[in-house]
Amino acid sequence: MKAHDGMYIGGRWRPAAGPDTIAVVNPADEQVIAHVPAGTAEDVDAAVGAARAAFPGWAATAPAERAAGIARLRDVLVARADEIAETVTAELGAPLAMSQTVHAGVPVLVAGSYAELAASYSFEEKIGTSTVLLEPVGVVGAITPWNYPLHQVVAKVAAALAAGCTVVLKPAEDTPLTAQLFAEAVDEAGLPAGVFNLVTGLGPVAGQALAAHEDVDLVSFTGSTAVGRQIGATAGAAVKRVALELGGKSANVILPSADLAKAVKVGIANVMSNSGQTCSAWTRMLVHKDQYEEAVALAAAAVAKYVPGERVGPLVSAKQQQRVRGYIEKGVAEGARLVAGGPAAPLERGYYVSPTVFADVTPEMTIAQEEIFGPVVSMIEYADEEDALRIANGTVYGLAGAVWAGDEAEAVAFARRMDTGQVDINGGRFNPLAPFGGYKQSGVGRELGPHGLSEYLQTKSLQF
Repeated sequence: MKAHDGMYIGGRWRPAAGPDTIAVVNPADEQVIAHVPAGTAEDVDAAVGAARAAFPGWAATAPAERAAGIARLRDVLVARADEIAETVTAELGAPLAMSQTVHAGVPVLVAGSYAELAASYSFEEKIGTSTVLLEPVGVVGAITPWNYPLHQVVAKVAAALAAGCTVVLKPAEDTPLTAQLFAEAVDEAGLPAGVFNLVTGLGPVAGQALAAHEDVDLVSFTGSTAVGRQIGATAGAAVKRVALELGGKSANVILPSADLAKAVKVGIANVMSNSGQTCSAWTRMLVHKDQYEEAVALAAAAVAKYVPGERVGPLVSAKQQQRVRGYIEKGVAEGARLVAGGPAAPLERGYYVSPTVFADVTPEMTIAQEEIFGPVVSMIEYADEEDALRIANGTVYGLAGAVWAGDEAEAVAFARRMDTGQVDINGGRFNPLAPFGGYKQSGVGRELGPHGLSEYLQTKSLQF
């Protein structure tokens, strides 16, 4: 697609307030493929003003009409799926097959789920002698990450629109072209002017201005825990609501009764997906001491199939590549055993990192505690089930995880004791209606399904 040189505000593309631009780089070949405007506080103010003006009308629109608008948006996303996939591959670096199935496909499922929810959700309930109304919060400032550039947008925007809110989106500066495509889709779907607005720009400038704006009623942010703290502090000072989906260091717990070969194979695949750039990736693989060396050998064999430039794409930027390679070097320095991969760049061009597996990782090591956000697996040995639980719960994060066991009830019993927001049992399956979000420093609030919709609603009680 050709990049827009303005912002989508109030139902049309407008010139940016300032002259600065952001270069968009293809991480596979390190070439600049486009420039987009670097939004300013003035751009944000205009976008918020448009969203505020559109809010009363959209909030008063019947839920069935809002549902129809979201359904039209879903249909446009379906029609433009090939263009979306190609754009994601160009600016994120994901292999085209993954862009087609995941990056273009999953947002269609999510948009469809919110079209159905908007039509069926009960925005009013009786509690004793009271009638409780569930009303839209107002103007939403949505700040989205680069790792799933369309899914994260749709998860926030479709939920907010279903609730009756209006939105200003500030996408990640690394992947703004997908967000511009989404704005085109909103326009093509015929949603009312000002219901959705887009400002591209840098986080410390446009993102901060959006989070701090007095006419933004809720800030929904997905990204690092460090930035989430800043946004939470900014929103707290203004007593406005926040939804924060932050970091993760998810445990993949393989109990002794599990199908070890399958659990290891799927666990490696989970981390290699999207080049490891997934906040919910099962980056810590916990294996019983009696099966540990067998699991290490299985992991080494499994990861060898993930060839950089073929099954595994580059990381999104040179900065991210350096960050991940730094963590691999730290793992070696702290005494972990390098089973596969390593810090050396596997290809001469592109921001690639070798798929890496560490063994002999102890729970206190940096690579077992901090989010790496790359294709790196840390294998940890445990003595018994209580030891496994202690290790699994032994980080500041609690976003996702997995449990494998020969008996499903055994796996569920263990999962119930994990301090995490979502756990896959024996592989599980993606459910677009299941709530997604974390415990502890992995965030506040939930996305997807009815729980995601409720984040954008506030309650009013009428007493009779």
